[in-house]
Amino acid sequence: MADDPNKKTKTIRVLCRKLLLITKPDDSGIQWLIGSSFLPTFTIVSTLRCIHTLSSDPISPNISKESDDIRALLPRGFEVIGALIAGTANENVERSARVAIDASSKLRKALLQSENQSLVGGVVDPSSGEVRFFVFDAGVESVSTVVYEEEPEKYVWERGCVLSCELPVKLPVIYSVEERKGAEDMLTRAIEAVVTKFRDSKTTYILETLDDSITEAPHAVVVHNRELDLPSESNASSLLCSHFCSEDNKHKSHSSQNADKIHVSFLLATSGASLKPAAPVAEYIPGEAKLLVVDYKLKVICYATKDLRLTDAVSKLIIPGLVDQLHTMKNMTLPNLLSQHPKLHPYHFNPPGFLHPVTAIYDSLYGETEMKQVEIRRSLHLRLGLPSDQPLLRIANAMNFSVAKDSASGNFLKKGIPLLKDVHIGIPSSGVNGGDVSLVQGSYEYYHYLQDGFDDSGWGCAYRSLQTIVSWFKIQQYTSIGVPSHREIQQSLVEIGDKDPSFIGSREWIGAIELSFVLDKLLGVSCKVINVRSGDELPEKCRELMMHFETQGTPIMIGGGVLAYTLLGVDYNDTTGDCAFLILDPHYTGSDDLKKIVNGGWCGWKKAIDSKGKRFFLPNKFYNLLLPQRPNMV
Repeated sequence: MADDPNKKTKTIRVLCRKLLLITKPDDSGIQWLIGSSFLPTFTIVSTLRCIHTLSSDPISPNISKESDDIRALLPRGFEVIGALIAGTANENVERSARVAIDASSKLRKALLQSENQSLVGGVVDPSSGEVRFFVFDAGVESVSTVVYEEEPEKYVWERGCVLSCELPVKLPVIYSVEERKGAEDMLTRAIEAVVTKFRDSKTTYILETLDDSITEAPHAVVVHNRELDLPSESNASSLLCSHFCSEDNKHKSHSSQNADKIHVSFLLATSGASLKPAAPVAEYIPGEAKLLVVDYKLKVICYATKDLRLTDAVSKLIIPGLVDQLHTMKNMTLPNLLSQHPKLHPYHFNPPGFLHPVTAIYDSLYGETEMKQVEIRRSLHLRLGLPSDQPLLRIANAMNFSVAKDSASGNFLKKGIPLLKDVHIGIPSSGVNGGDVSLVQGSYEYYHYLQDGFDDSGWGCAYRSLQTIVSWFKIQQYTSIGVPSHREIQQSLVEIGDKDPSFIGSREWIGAIELSFVLDKLLGVSCKVINVRSGDELPEKCRELMMHFETQGTPIMIGGGVLAYTLLGVDYNDTTGDCAFLILDPHYTGSDDLKKIVNGGWCGWKKAIDSKGKRFFLPNKFYNLLLPQRPNMV
């Protein structure tokens, strides 16, 4: 039978760079496909692993637990649009797709009370890893046209913006010490009262831009609650999110961090005459009673397209987002309401490989290294398909959507000028023919002489190399401590007994061994040290250095001799022995001008012996190479 020429071909558009979170051939399980009602139908923005299943069956999700987790994790504006199943080689593919579509339909109903939605079902071939897609519209049908977007970040954020809202909430709970249930009921009633106020007639929402790069930022827009459900009649209700968005996005890299941002403030008028006369109400609680104040700080972010009305952004995104987060916090609070009242805080993260932020709610009663908090992060890493040995979801890695204003001017406060990062990116090639390049993994900051107005010229190169190394661990979220000053480095060495008290405030040099002591004390980081008796022996260590950058990825400090450097990579030809070292030189004394630093060779490839016969590493000097080891942690 010939195909119907009038039938419109359906297309799956894949934006996420990591479609499959299940990588082992014998693994089986289900993944949720995430899209957005603001993007074309059947557009997959990201995938989340299903981690709660029934009866140990990897493709039978526990909808109640999954919906609770995803409601807290996923920003409004993104939603479940389907599911993908792996490990069904012996089953009918279309039947497996129906199972995936049915599971996603149940999850959508739990999350959005919505069933009328075109859904995607995917089935993974365990042997090849190939994914076959089906869609459910009028019925289940196979889809052969799958488009993988080349610029997914641009596709999402060129047309979209971020909405954020912070709202502190204090809930008084008065309860009888003899009856726990009464406290839980009172907290539930208090939360429902707050939810009601979100749409109270006295409620007002103020919207303003967070983009301080706009030279003439538009004035804040006030939206009264009565305008939320009105058609486009008044000025406020007809304005779009684009009212606050920058017109020039050509020079911006597209990401959620650089997206246009709109902050929403919630105001409730508490003065004025009551609409209805009411008599005072008193409640009598027999026996001993106590007062407990439950303190929440809601932090909600949402995704919206720029052509969305501001009133719709508030009523369909911000308010439901606040309600969801409030109920999530209530469910987390109730089990320990009286015994150990949790201190819950939402944090937003944009993990590598994800086009959109996710939200995690942590209990600040627990430190980041305590097992309860570690297990929460491990669970999130599993759901998001993140590596289990990198701390990507620690508090220090959270995105900052908080509003800080100058009390005098009322303007948003700008952050200080940051240090240069990753200065090696884009530098000329090493000149090694047929070599294999191994580089530092992740970002670092460039520390050098005379920085921060501190004169350490002639003696502080190892201190600066240590600061660069610590900045790498801080940016990768292995630590939350600040980069130590020269005095703090000296203080650490005195405290562990390596130096006398007179060392503090001196201009004495330090080397690789001292750096290893400081890294162990301040960060708990262990180090490997390679000793070479002569600069001529350094090329012999290239294979070992390549292995370090491929497995550990941390910057290396080269000490000994007369100078200290930071090593960021090697280029090595195993056949010819030709090699080059990517050196970050801390002896630079100028301003943080990237062009001047690169053109001056302060960051660049250095050969042990260059074309003119000049040696970079001296043959009559010894060298110690400090190789910091990456901690295995989440």
